[in-house]
Amino acid sequence: QVQLVESGGGLVQPGGSLRLSCAADGSISSIYAMGWYRQAPGKQRDLVADVTSSGSTTYADSVKGRFTISRDNAKNMVYLQMNSLKVEDTAVYYCNAVIRGLVGSAAYWGQGTQVTVSS
Repeated sequence: QVQLVESGGGLVQPGGSLRLSCAADGSISSIYAMGWYRQAPGKQRDLVADVTSSGSTTYADSVKGRFTISRDNAKNMVYLQMNSLKVEDTAVYYCNAVIRGLVGSAAYWGQGTQVTVSS
């Protein structure tokens, strides 16, 4: 069984920074892409950023230049450094990973962590 565990959300003022972490745990053979999505109230879940196993990254236009995704393959972890946060970044952030386990590959989701940007 595989699970993703997120940490690092919270309340921050506009212009501030937060770092999200996500650890993949369980019977893991390999991890392909890892990424972060977010969902604001009443809106769909959208990609924020993702990173492949080789380190190629993709960012939503709204976060380019402010957010940085990184991963530690040895620790099966992915991070999201969020700088210059805006009120519109407020959402529940979900970690996502495509993982090959004992019985094949599948996409997994974390439980979500709340990020609130407010003065």
